[in-house]
This record gives sequence, C-alpha cells and structure tokens, in this order.
Amino acid sequence: MLDFRPYLQRILRVLKGRRFLTLAGSIVGLFVLVNYIILPAYVRHGGTLNVPDVLGLPLDTARALLDGSGLQAIQAETRPDPEHPIGTVINQNPEGGAVVKHGRRVYLTISGGEVQVSVPSLRGRSTRDAKFALERYGLRLGAINYATSASFPENTIMDQSVAPESRVNRGSVVNITVSRGEEVRQIEVPQLVGKSTTEAEKLLIGARLKVGNISFQPSFDLLPNTVVDQYPRAGEMVNGGQAVDLFIVKAGKPTEEIQTPNR
Repeated sequence: MLDFRPYLQRILRVLKGRRFLTLAGSIVGLFVLVNYIILPAYVRHGGTLNVPDVLGLPLDTARALLDGSGLQAIQAETRPDPEHPIGTVINQNPEGGAVVKHGRRVYLTISGGEVQVSVPSLRGRSTRDAKFALERYGLRLGAINYATSASFPENTIMDQSVAPESRVNRGSVVNITVSRGEEVRQIEVPQLVGKSTTEAEKLLIGARLKVGNISFQPSFDLLPNTVVDQYPRAGEMVNGGQAVDLFIVKAGKPTEEIQTPNR
C-alpha cells in the first residue's frame, strides 16, 4: 500500500513558501486589473452605457455632459417654448436613461423662448382699428395718451410705443398717442368799428378769424359799408377760426328804424 504522507508534507511546505504568496498576489492583482480597469474601458469604447438626462439644462452644459459620457451631442432644432428659458434643452433623443452604444448621437431640441410676432404700424388709424390690428397679432393695446398735432387729424394715432416691424413676445403691450388735432390758440379780436367792410374782412383773415353774420342798419352820419359794431368786441380773446359778426351801415331814410344788434 502506497504511503502519500511524504507527498502531502512536500505540498504543505510549498504552500508555506514565498512562491505561493507571490502567485496568490498575482492572481488578486489580475482580478482587480480586469474588473476595474479593462472591463470598464471595454464598456466605454465598445460596450453600452446609459444616456444622461439633460432636459432643462443649457445647451453648453448638456453638450459637455454627453460628450464626457462618450456620446455625441447634436443640436437638432430650435422650437418656440414659453415655459423654458431660451437655449435650454426641451427634448432629447434617445431619452435619458436609455441604454446605447458608446459614441451614439443624442439629438437635442432647444427652446427658442416666447413666440415672437411683428408689431403692425398703427399711425393714422383710429383707436378702434388699432385695437383689432394688435389682437390679430396676439398683442394688446396699452395706455392711450393724447397730444396736439398739425399733421395728424383729430382722433387718429400719431405715435406708438413699439416701432412698426419690431419683433416682440406674443402678448406684449403697445401704448399709443392719439392726436387732439391742431393746437387751439387764443386770438385777440381786432378793432373793426369804423373800418370798411373790405378792411374788416382783411383784418379778420389776417388774425385767423372769419366773418360771421352781417347785419345792415341805416345811417346818414357814416359812409355805406362802414362797420358800426361787432361781436365779439375788440380786445376779447377767442379761439382761432371763430366767426365775428359785423354790423354794417346801409344808406337809408332818416325815418327808418335803426336796428340794435342783440348781444
């Protein structure tokens, strides 16, 4: 019968020697190398990985995150979006968490911010027309101011707070300035009594006034067509363009009744 004890004793002496410890250490080191370095590198360069979720991130940040993960970020399109700031990611394909191969392209849709519209020209329109025109573009009529103008007729728009053709966010407010017409100036009524009718008319035209009603009354003391009275009186302040009534001498008999103008 064979005796195995000498062989067992020799194996035990080997296991206790330095060579065994060196071999064991080599095996452990190989395991660490493969598990923590070689396999992850293989996954990064030819295996699969999870796509990072970049929704809501600025484009530059999302691009850096995807590139750092071994993926390729591609800006696909820019789309109006009032809920997200301009330049942030509002959609990605593949979605965050998807398992893809290394180097896969990830297409990003970027927010263009609020929808913008072109402001229409309102000058020369009425307030009503301006309100409808703004609403057609998704805009709102704001404050209405008034000012005198020699160029724009009364109750027409002479200015707007946002220049025509400007691009603004939908829902923006546009203020307008409406013309009150030409400025009304107070004018002093000239002295017309004692003047001829022709002279009186010239004086009124020069003062930016006009001849009103003309009444005749007889007189032998003054020449015919001489102004004997006027209304309003000389020196009174009136608005430009106002009419001045004249009372003119008409030749007649002394017995004719002289009409007294109503005042």
